[in-house]
Amino acid sequence: MDIVTQALLGSAVAQLGAKNHELKIAAFVGCIAGILADADIFIRSTSDPLLLLDYHRHFTHAIAFIPIGALIGALVCWPFVRQKINFGRLYFFAFLGYLLSGILDAFTGYGTHLFLPFSDVRVAANLISIIDPIFTVSLLVGVIGNLKYKSKKVIIVSLLFCSAYLATAYLQQNRATNIQSEIANKRGHIIEKSIIKPTLGNIILWRSIYLYQGKYYIDAIRVGLTKDNVYQGEVVQSVIVKNNFSTIDSDSLLYQDIVRFQTFSNNYIALDPRNQSILGDIRYSMLPTSANPLWGITINPGKTDEHTPYLTMREHNAKLRQQYFDMVLGQYIKQ
Repeated sequence: MDIVTQALLGSAVAQLGAKNHELKIAAFVGCIAGILADADIFIRSTSDPLLLLDYHRHFTHAIAFIPIGALIGALVCWPFVRQKINFGRLYFFAFLGYLLSGILDAFTGYGTHLFLPFSDVRVAANLISIIDPIFTVSLLVGVIGNLKYKSKKVIIVSLLFCSAYLATAYLQQNRATNIQSEIANKRGHIIEKSIIKPTLGNIILWRSIYLYQGKYYIDAIRVGLTKDNVYQGEVVQSVIVKNNFSTIDSDSLLYQDIVRFQTFSNNYIALDPRNQSILGDIRYSMLPTSANPLWGITINPGKTDEHTPYLTMREHNAKLRQQYFDMVLGQYIKQ
């Protein structure tokens, strides 16, 4: 999730292991340790733009790396707290702060290498967006409340609320999955593979994507308390790397980058409807009904011996924002 949420979670968990006179130190150390896993964003190369994708949420997010990550966190914090706490106690707080960083990210849809080095499977539960104000604010209340009132009950309640929120997201996801099946049945489609993921900042509006006969069907599904809404979206042709790019030498840097991007995107790839020279990750878009990807790579058959550029396409305007909020609220959207 976002760095603020990671910092708050690390701070909250570290405070659980602290005595009252250690709360501020634990909050500080847990905050720093909680964000250290995301330091992998600095693993990048100007000559190889996709290196960032290869290593984001990689080994630093693995469960096996937690003791090492905690040690790094403790070493980073040691100069600031060495006169107030011994190193053993410092490492304990750093361990608690780092403990859930990778696990929290695995609840989002990006994909997290939790089980390295034993498995390179990217875990993505698709239960919560990378930014969710309700989840973040609940952690903030717990952290501030415990620092002010020195009562771990505040943090425990906060963490229990977050757990209940994720459980609710799981139920919402199941409801959206059932609706997705109903949509496909009404169209006479048999779902070959599918994904249901929450849209930004909520667990009410979900992006639905399924594959049928070489095409991805994209819809927005609003799962409300009393009423569900379906917003029919766009259809885009799927890409099969060995077929669509058969003219590109499989030993070339360009072809290898295409395969790397395919792996990163969990094979949810299609050509950008706005620019057919861009291969995009269709799991993400500004609107849950849109086939326009948020990021992708450029396919230039004339430059097969070079690494392909990585593009981000986060263009938005007032109309798009209004459509999005209308869908969240269950309003009618003109198709």
